[in-house]
Amino acid sequence: MENKKELKKRLSKEAYEVTQHAATERPFSGKYDDFYEDGIYVDIVSGQPLFSSRDKYDAGCGWPSFTKPIDRDNITENTDNSLLMTRTEVKSKNAQSHLGHVFEDGPAAEGGLRYCINSAALKFISVKDLDKAGYSKYRQLFD
Repeated sequence: MENKKELKKRLSKEAYEVTQHAATERPFSGKYDDFYEDGIYVDIVSGQPLFSSRDKYDAGCGWPSFTKPIDRDNITENTDNSLLMTRTEVKSKNAQSHLGHVFEDGPAAEGGLRYCINSAALKFISVKDLDKAGYSKYRQLFD
């Protein structure tokens, strides 16, 4: 894993603050909030696959929202008591990048969860680029 200095050079200031210091981007400001191309979303720090566009929906909250991760083993969940409330923080497992939070107000038919994720923590890989980017095994999600 690269050190903090290298990471600071590679990421935008916002991506660094979100992933490393649990900052939150302004609602409706992220590039993936109103974005619906087929593909997968990976951790901008490590490239670990996190979410599929097939599980993305418009929750109207101002951040990309997903009903579930691609693989629950790729994320960790922690209790977050900041902001005078208790929430469940979501991090990528390998890099421990802060991604956002998970709430229990998602679509009931899809399990009831809403993974509310910062665009700044994600990198999108289009279906047409999965093979080239080394994510061929995720093509099956779109067949």
